[in-house]
Amino acid sequence: MATVPTLEKDSPFDEKKSDDNVKVASYEDEKTHGPHDIDLADIGDVFDGPRLIDLGADGKERPIESDEDYATRLLSLEDDPTLRIFTFRMCFLSVGLSCFGAVLGQIFYFRPQTISVSGLFLQIISYILGKVFEEVIPGPGASFGGRFVVPDNKFWRFMNHGPFNIKEHVAITIMSSTASSSALAISIFAAQDLYYNVRPNAAVGIFTLIGSQLIGYGMAGIMRSILVYPTFAVYPQLIPTVQLFDALHRGHANVMQKKRLKFFWIIFVAIFVWEWFPEYIAPTLTGISIFCLARQDSAWVSRIFGGAAGNEGLGMFSLCLDWAYVGAGGGDIGALFTPLSTQLSLYGGCAVCIIAFCACYKANVWHTQNFPFLTQLLFFENGTQYDQLLILNDDFSVNEEKLAAVGLPWYAASQLLYKISRTMYIGAAITHFFIWHSGRVFKILREKDECQDAHYRKMKVYKEMNNWWYLGIFVVCIGMAFGTTYGADSGLPWWGLIVALIFAWMFVPIIGTLYCTVGYAPSIMNMIQMLGGSLVPGKPVANMYFTCYGYNPVVQALALLKDLKLGQYSKLPPRVTFAVQTLGSIIGGLLNFAIMKSVLANNREILKDVQGSNVWSGQQVQSYNSAAIAWGALGKPLFATGTRYGFVPYMLLAGLGFPIPFYLLHKKWPKAGFNHVFTPVLVAELGYLSVGINSSVFTTFCLAVFSQYYLRKYRATWFRKYNFLLSAALDGGTSIMIFVYTFAVGGGGGKVIPFPNWGLNPVGNPDYCKRLT
Repeated sequence: MATVPTLEKDSPFDEKKSDDNVKVASYEDEKTHGPHDIDLADIGDVFDGPRLIDLGADGKERPIESDEDYATRLLSLEDDPTLRIFTFRMCFLSVGLSCFGAVLGQIFYFRPQTISVSGLFLQIISYILGKVFEEVIPGPGASFGGRFVVPDNKFWRFMNHGPFNIKEHVAITIMSSTASSSALAISIFAAQDLYYNVRPNAAVGIFTLIGSQLIGYGMAGIMRSILVYPTFAVYPQLIPTVQLFDALHRGHANVMQKKRLKFFWIIFVAIFVWEWFPEYIAPTLTGISIFCLARQDSAWVSRIFGGAAGNEGLGMFSLCLDWAYVGAGGGDIGALFTPLSTQLSLYGGCAVCIIAFCACYKANVWHTQNFPFLTQLLFFENGTQYDQLLILNDDFSVNEEKLAAVGLPWYAASQLLYKISRTMYIGAAITHFFIWHSGRVFKILREKDECQDAHYRKMKVYKEMNNWWYLGIFVVCIGMAFGTTYGADSGLPWWGLIVALIFAWMFVPIIGTLYCTVGYAPSIMNMIQMLGGSLVPGKPVANMYFTCYGYNPVVQALALLKDLKLGQYSKLPPRVTFAVQTLGSIIGGLLNFAIMKSVLANNREILKDVQGSNVWSGQQVQSYNSAAIAWGALGKPLFATGTRYGFVPYMLLAGLGFPIPFYLLHKKWPKAGFNHVFTPVLVAELGYLSVGINSSVFTTFCLAVFSQYYLRKYRATWFRKYNFLLSAALDGGTSIMIFVYTFAVGGGGGKVIPFPNWGLNPVGNPDYCKRLT
C-alpha cells in the first residue's frame, strides 16, 4: 500500500498538485479487501458512475465493505483551502441558531412532549437561511439602481464574499447542534431546586455547566490520534450527514449530482407530507399487527405482538409505517446507514430479549406478575407503586428505620433484565476493546509513522490544535469541578469526584473505539449510578454529581470526537471545529441555566406535580431524581452481595467473559464471521425492549437487511450514490415535520388539538391490542 507524501510546510499549497500526488492509503491494513492503490485525482466523485476505485476483479462495482471503502468511495475528498469560514452569515447564523436551539431544547426539557432539536433539522434550516443571506446581503460588485456599487474591501467580503459554502455550513451546524442539547447538569439544578430546596447561585451554576460540558473535550482531544485520524475510525452515523453536505455544495455543474439533489428534495417533501398520517391522522400506521387485530382480548397477544403505544408490548412482527420510529431520529442507529453486523448484533440481542422477558413473566420470576409487563417504576411486592418519600429524611437522605418498616422496592423483570444487560455491556466493552482493538491502538501510540488516512492527509494544510490546549482545558475544568461541587452543597467528597473522573477517562477510549467503529455505544449511566451508590451510599444528590462527572464527560468526549471526524470528512480546520463546539457548549450552558431558572420560578408547583399540565411537565426531572434516589439512597441495600438483587453487579464479570468464546471461534474458523458479532452491542440490548414504543423493531430489522445486505451487495452503484442520501432525506423531512407538528397541534404552543377518533385513530391502543394498564 503506497503512502501519502508529507506536505512541505515551506511550500505553498496547490490543491490540484496535491490531488495528483496523494494516494489512497489506510492507517494500516484495515481489512483484506481495501481499494486499489489509486491516485486521488483518478478517483472522481461519489455522484459519478462506477469509477476505477469502485470496480472489482470482475469489472463490476464491488460492494462497500472495508473502512477504506467508506472513507474514499462514499465521501468526497475535494477541498478548497481558500474558502472563507468566519463570515458575517457564519457568525450570525451560528450564534443565532445556537441561541434558538439552546432555548428550544431547554423548553422542550420541561414540556410533556419528549422531543429534541435534531442535527439534521439544524443542518437543513441553516442551509436555507445561508442561501437567503447569500441573496439578500450585498457583496462586492453588487449595485443598487446602477448608482452605487458595493466596493471590494474586507468589510463587504466579510458581509458576503460569494456563495454560501460547505465550510460555513458545517461550522454553523456543529455549533448550533452542540448548543441545542440540554446539559446534564440542568437536571441536577432543577432537582435540587424542586425537591431539596437548594438553589446554587448563578456563578456556581454557570461554572458547573461549563466545567461539566468541557471536561470531556479535554479527554477527547488527547484521544484524537486514535479515535479521529485513522481510517478505522469510520463513524458510520456521519455518512448521511456528510453526503448531504456534499450534495448541497459540490458538483452542481454535474448532471448526476443535480439528479441526486433532486432525489433528496423529492424524498424530503414526500416524507414530510406522509408523516402527518402516522403521527396525527392515523396512529394505527405506527404499528399494524395482524395478531392484535385477530385477538383483541388476549393479554399475551398484547405483551408479545403489541407495541404501538408506550410500554404496551414487544412489537413482534408488527409493521411500522412511521419513520419517526423506524428512522434514526437524529440518533446513532439507522437502518440505512448502520453497518449490518452492528444491526444483526443489536437485533440478535432483541430476539433474546423477547424470549427472556416472556419466560420471566410466565414463570413469575421476582414476582413479576404483580407488576406491569414493561415499566421503569419501583413497586411494593403487592404491585402498588413504591413511594420513595416514605423512606427519606427531610434532607432526602435515607432513614434506616423508615426503610426497615417500609421495606425495599421491587423491579419488574423487564426493567431488572435491562439493568443486567447494561451491566454486562460494560464488561463486554472492556474485553472487546482489549481483544479486538488494543493491538491497533497500541501500534498507533508506539509507532512514529504519520497517519496515512486520505482525509487526514488532505487536512495537513490546516493548523492543528496542540495537545497542551486540550490538557489545559481538562485541568482548568477539574478545578472548576472541585470548586462547584462544594459550592453547590453536592455532598460528593473530593475523592468521589476523582474516582468519577478516572472512570470517565478510562471509558473514553473503550467506548469511543466501539462508537467510531460499529457506530453505536449504549449508555454507561446505569453503571456509573450503581458505582456512585456503592461509594457514596445514602446521598441522592451526591449520586447526581457523581453521575455528572463520571458519565457526562464520556458523552461530551464522544460528541467532540464525532464532530472532529465530521470536520475531517468535510475539511473544516480542526481549530475551527474545536472553537465552534466550545462556543456552542458555553452559549448552550448559559441559556440552559437562564431558561431553567425562569421556568422553575414561574411553574414550580406544576413541575412538582406528577401529571403536570399540557404545557409544562417535570417528568424528566422527576425521573432523574427518582433514579438518583434509587441508586444513591437504595443502591447499597438493593444491590449489595446477599440481597435480592445482589447478583446484578456480578454481571459485570459475566460481561468480561462474554466476548472471549467468539474471539476463540474466530481464531479457529476465521472465515465464519464470528468477528462480526459485536458482543457489547448484543448484550447491551438484552433489555432493549424494556420501555417505549416497540412496534418499529421488526420493520427496522427488515429494512436494515434490505439496505445493508441486498442493496449494498447487489445494487452497489445505487447504494453508493443514493442510500445514505435517502437516509438523510427521510430523517430530515421527519424532523421538520415533528417540529411543525409539535407547535401546530401537538401542544408545543400550549394547546393540544387531537384528531377525531376513527378507524385508524381508535380509542385505546392504536394497534387494537388489549389495553393492560
